[in-house]
Amino acid sequence: MVTLNVPLPGRAYDICIGHGILKEAGTRCRGVLPKAKKLALVTDSNVAPLYGDMVQKSLEQSGFTVHRTVIPAGEASKSMDMLMHLYEEFMDFGLTRSDAVVALGGGVVGDLTGFAASTILRGVDFVQIPTTLLAQVDSSVGGKVAVDLPSGKNLVGAFWQPKLVLMDPNCLTTLSDAIFHDGMAEVIKYGCIMDADFFHLLMDCGGRKGVMEHIEQVLFSCCSMKADVVLQDERDTGLRMLLNFGHTLGHAYEQAYHYETYTHGQAVAAGMVAAAELGVQMGVTPPTVAQEVREAVRCYALPEKIACTMDAYRGAIGLDKKGEGDEIHLILLEEMGAAKAVKVKKQRLFALLGEGYGA
Repeated sequence: MVTLNVPLPGRAYDICIGHGILKEAGTRCRGVLPKAKKLALVTDSNVAPLYGDMVQKSLEQSGFTVHRTVIPAGEASKSMDMLMHLYEEFMDFGLTRSDAVVALGGGVVGDLTGFAASTILRGVDFVQIPTTLLAQVDSSVGGKVAVDLPSGKNLVGAFWQPKLVLMDPNCLTTLSDAIFHDGMAEVIKYGCIMDADFFHLLMDCGGRKGVMEHIEQVLFSCCSMKADVVLQDERDTGLRMLLNFGHTLGHAYEQAYHYETYTHGQAVAAGMVAAAELGVQMGVTPPTVAQEVREAVRCYALPEKIACTMDAYRGAIGLDKKGEGDEIHLILLEEMGAAKAVKVKKQRLFALLGEGYGA
């Protein structure tokens, strides 16, 4: 068992990592929610059959009255319609401000449930129990919660820190290779932007089996890096932008294919390769570093390139939250393990993209 504390003033919480910790969900939630009587447990159609009964039983054994809501698995559930459905479920359950919400699942469940918790009754406590690699290393930590709009990803959201994050590496054994590799895109990202030694560890692992042999170290390292950034820039106005390496173009790929063809991790992987190559063109990124990014993406069976039209690029970049007027902060690598935000005119970025990244 490994515990990492995120000491945000007045909103500190623990990230607990350990094999079998799902069976302790009740006692651990009771420890941070001493006054709560009711817990609204939200999960999805993939996770519910695997872990729903176990977690609900653990919560009930600790004295909570639990109402479980199961949403359809997939990005389409991160919508305003599903948000309204959760609100109605919570109110029918009789949730009060002293009660709490528990998110059991991947990034979609965590983002949607967290945003519902942040807004219902002007905000109730919530607990993250991430079950995918991507959610464990990234989306469950840091307090960003959101839903999508038809015009783009994560455009309606809030900063709402959890009371507790519980990570059970055993959950990763039930993931398909495709979903496991999806999460590896975010794992690779941390090495690229903050820790060259960690990046090279991932390359030495060589694949899923090697990563699982070091999984607690991998989870702790990623969460520790993200927590350090969040402590310095909780509201995403400066340093935290670096965590979006690969995401500006990655979101364009997701949107261009209507969130159906490529997963978030696949899109981010191709986005990181593209951002590294853009960095080379702009004289920021050494060519050897761009090649290392490409090799890492290839090592974990992720796409190195995704075809995208200029219209799709323009649409996504126009909505990117790192944009300021006619400029955007593009996250580029100065060397392996070191990134910076470079302010670029959007028209210059479009011109660079047009030289090799259009469909």
